[in-house]
Amino acid sequence: MAALVRQLALVSESNSAGMSDLLRVSAALQKQASRDLAPIWELSATIDAFAKLEDVPDGYWPMIIKDDIGVEAAGVHKDKDGQPFALIASSPDFDNWALNCSHEMLEMLVDPSLDRQVTGDSPMDGQGRVSFLVEVCDPSGAADFGYSVNGILMSDFYTPHFFDPVALAGVRYSFTGAITGPRQVLRGGYLSWKEPATGHLWQQVWFRGAVPTFRDLGSVGPQHASLRSFVDRFTAADTAKALARGRKRARGAGLTEAVCRRSSVSNAEMWQQQINEIMGRSSRRSPPSAAARGRRAKRHR
Repeated sequence: MAALVRQLALVSESNSAGMSDLLRVSAALQKQASRDLAPIWELSATIDAFAKLEDVPDGYWPMIIKDDIGVEAAGVHKDKDGQPFALIASSPDFDNWALNCSHEMLEMLVDPSLDRQVTGDSPMDGQGRVSFLVEVCDPSGAADFGYSVNGILMSDFYTPHFFDPVALAGVRYSFTGAITGPRQVLRGGYLSWKEPATGHLWQQVWFRGAVPTFRDLGSVGPQHASLRSFVDRFTAADTAKALARGRKRARGAGLTEAVCRRSSVSNAEMWQQQINEIMGRSSRRSPPSAAARGRRAKRHR
């Protein structure tokens, strides 16, 4: 049975993210979704750029880039119909807002409900079985662990094996391999879960210090639209800092967009030259049209 296609729309309402940038980022996001995410999480998605929200067809989940979103980090929300949409803050640093787009796209595609959970053993001694929030980028979402798609910085994400009960040799726990075992949190990341006994949300975080630490976030009140929106209150500022470190800290990021653009410019020049040659040959070889023959005959009368 074919997977249901999830359709995302990338729209900029920012002065620093123009249509040219938007098209290049959407192409990188599409490649990441189709080549990297889809085979691992068994889903299908399209990511298209639109000039304005009014152009977005019905049924698409929008990702909107703005100069100021009122908070320090991007986030996924639900509209009045319960469908997801993302708000992403723009930045003068191209890689920074592109990385944010990747992070939100990946999490929206894997968990559009914003409340998906997986049961497993708590990393904290004595808690037993807990329900983990499925947030595929958060444990390794810092820029340090990003990688390059079309020369643009994209986020790492974990695989379903992230929740395996034990570590096994040869198992892939995140796309880049930065995560090397189940439920591992890397520097700049975090992992959230709900403890059944108290109903509290807990986290293992590594925002400061030499090792990850645990914290109790308390119970989720009815004023929160989703578990993820509750978690975002506590993590937004630190997540923004981890993402802002950018390509200079991303060990696996590869070539920059500027380097790849040189190849793109060379390809464009080659294609344009071939187009001109084809059109020139065509114009030399094409016989005159009937109208042209008629005009020529009139001139010679």
